[in-house]
Formats: sequence, structure tokens, C-alpha cells
Amino acid sequence: MTDEQFERIEEALPEVDGRGRPYEDHRKVVNGIFRADGSGAPWRDLPERYGSWWAAHDRFRRWAEDGTLQSIVETLQGELDAEGRIDWEQFNVDSTTVRASRSAAGGPTDDKKGTEPPEKTKE
Repeated sequence: MTDEQFERIEEALPEVDGRGRPYEDHRKVVNGIFRADGSGAPWRDLPERYGSWWAAHDRFRRWAEDGTLQSIVETLQGELDAEGRIDWEQFNVDSTTVRASRSAAGGPTDDKKGTEPPEKTKE
């Protein structure tokens, strides 16, 4: 992550209050999160240059739960849109990453769970 990229998100990251154990640097951890997410490798395989794999995983989990990651995305999207750097004509969703409901594949919906198939009639 470049200096400019980190400066864009730094304000949205929680402040370190200095209590407890020494806190891993946000920039190092964010780079570790990108590395783990982008490679698809297990968190435990995160190289040491990104700090503790546990710190990266724990911070990712906490930031996802408390809305920090959502805030970063919204901030970046607003800034980049204001700069004209988002081409909304190219904005789309790749169906391979969106999980469809079971009923989309012809499976039973939640209200049909446990029902037996209709009995065949003799003709």
C-alpha cells in the first residue's frame, strides 16, 4: 500500500489508545489483511513482515463487525466518485461471487422444508 493510499483510509481507522499490549501498526496490519484476502492463503501463513497473523485476523474481524471496513469503503467510494475516478457504467456484480438462494437452483424454499414430494397418481 502506497503512502497516498494509506493516507486516504487512515482517518477512518480507530485510534490507538495505548492501553494494554503494544499495538501492531495499522498500516502493517492493513497490508497483511490485503495479503491474506488477496492470496486466499490461511491467516496462519501470513508472512512475518505483516506482523502477527493473529493481529491481522483479529483486527479484520473486529473492523468487519464494528463497521470500520464499511466506513472505509464508503469514504473511498465518495472521494473517488468526486474525483471522477469511478466509471459507473462499468459497475457490475460478478455472479460467481454472489451466493444464490437454494430456490434459485430449483431446491426447496424455506417454507417447503420437510414436505414430501407429491404422490404420483395412477393413470
